[in-house]
Amino acid sequence: MSIWTYILNRAIRAVSLIIGIIVLTFLLSHILAPNPAYVWAGPHAAPSVIKAIIKEYHLDQPVYLQLYYYLVSSLTFNFGISPYFKQPVSELIAIYLPRTLQLIFVAMILTGLIGVFSGAFAAAHKDEFGDYIVKVLYLISWCIPPFLAALLLQLFLAYEWGVLPPNLIADPTLPAPKPITGFPIIDALIEGNWPYFISSLRHLILPAFSLALISFGIITRITRASMLMSLQADYIRAAIMRGVERRRIIYTHALKNSMIPVITLLALVFSWMISGSVIIETIFSYEGLGWLLTTALYNYDYPTVIGCSIVIGIAVVLANFIADVLYALIDPRIKLG
Repeated sequence: MSIWTYILNRAIRAVSLIIGIIVLTFLLSHILAPNPAYVWAGPHAAPSVIKAIIKEYHLDQPVYLQLYYYLVSSLTFNFGISPYFKQPVSELIAIYLPRTLQLIFVAMILTGLIGVFSGAFAAAHKDEFGDYIVKVLYLISWCIPPFLAALLLQLFLAYEWGVLPPNLIADPTLPAPKPITGFPIIDALIEGNWPYFISSLRHLILPAFSLALISFGIITRITRASMLMSLQADYIRAAIMRGVERRRIIYTHALKNSMIPVITLLALVFSWMISGSVIIETIFSYEGLGWLLTTALYNYDYPTVIGCSIVIGIAVVLANFIADVLYALIDPRIKLG
């Protein structure tokens, strides 16, 4: 099987999963709310508004036609108007999603760096003091609930010691940059708005580190186990006999060939962080997609909840698709499977 056939197969599976997510969301939404127009319109809507929603979203037509229009609307990201925010849900997602992606991107970098290098260090010092220290640290981080870790970091680093700001996406007294890319930090950098850029970076550290604590331990464990297997391989023994430096053997040869299971795990980490961001963003009042979803749930904003759920599902599927492609690029043997 060629690499392009492999990618095409994975792409077809990804599209099928996305359609399945949309259909499942449709079924669940109709089970939870048999008359969705009353929920979409809000608790105090006039009868004329409810009638207009029924007509606009084809709720007076057979279920299979409703599903068809629902699929078309969802695939074009038309989720209707938010009764709480009073603007299209797609516009809300376009505003808040980049903020969550910005948070997750930084958290994944921290998770990957800490997890991979601590796992490699533990494997290089197997059954030594350094190995035991790494085990204790990742077990503690893995056992602590995400909300508790976030609250402890917020309590000590923000409120007790005053090292970092406790909440919000940036200092509200600073003028925000123009939405060029949608990512506040990048927009501030492009605009040259240095006070806002520094402030948004400082406000990002605590929530990103809290998200990173959720999953760096599992990456450490997988990296360590994979490294121990790689260090027993014949090519490693040959490199040792050739007199190659030990540090180069561990962090260049063995580590590279130990990254395949870690890449797959990073796709799962992205999924965990998407769900974890709902809690983290709420604790830190970090106005991203998780904060938007929580606010919509509290205020019975049905269209926004549906839109956020579908977008999160699509993001998870795309992350796994990217992991499959990287898998094949790193290990050519997978193309033949």
